[in-house]
Amino acid sequence: MKKIILLIVIATIVSCKNDAKPATQKEEIKKESFPDELAKVFEKHGGIATWRKAKTLSFNKGEEAHTSDLQSRKIVINSPKYSLGFDGKEIWLDQADSTAFKGNKDFYYNLYFYFYAMPFVLADDGIIYEKVDSISFDGTNYPGYKISFKANVGTSSDDNYKVYFNSETYQMEWLAYTVTFKAKEPNNEYHIIKYNKWENVDGLVLPNEITWYKMDKKGMPTKPQGPATVFTLPLVSEGKLGTSFFTKPNVQ
Repeated sequence: MKKIILLIVIATIVSCKNDAKPATQKEEIKKESFPDELAKVFEKHGGIATWRKAKTLSFNKGEEAHTSDLQSRKIVINSPKYSLGFDGKEIWLDQADSTAFKGNKDFYYNLYFYFYAMPFVLADDGIIYEKVDSISFDGTNYPGYKISFKANVGTSSDDNYKVYFNSETYQMEWLAYTVTFKAKEPNNEYHIIKYNKWENVDGLVLPNEITWYKMDKKGMPTKPQGPATVFTLPLVSEGKLGTSFFTKPNVQ
């Protein structure tokens, strides 16, 4: 039901936007600068230009509906037992039962947004790109790039990512990442995810299914850690949601 309401809200916004008079001021075009191979990865997944035009991203993970404003990175997660989100200033949690949400809201609120919005979040501002050695799985080598952040960029600027892609198609295949949440020093222990399935969502190729894998001593993926995480009800829109959509319920 919440997804249906969201679709109606966005459809209304887009309709009003289309009825508005054309702007007289020229739209500023952002100059992109990526390594050539990564640029091809972005293009394979729908292109940076398509990503930049999008304003709202939504998907379901189980009973959770995750909705994000792609420009401000405000987020809200709605489920039958709790809601949590980021309103631009504060990370909030709303639940009738204090035991309903068992995680850390500050860590969790944008966790799956980053996993789902791959590879495009690797085109954010303040990113440093570095070519890394390939990884191998089932006899296939996957070239990759390490993505790190300039100091004080985002909530965890010491986090690192490594994106690996198919050398022929340039489709993203793997993501390795570190977690430094509230840690005093950078963490060099990587986790790795296999991007199993993709789907076209209004011109953007976004993940439908991902699986965490175990790694050997050389950092190569070996076998799944558990069942796949499946994303459903994807939505990408150029419509922008109002501020109130991301605020804590019952807060004026």
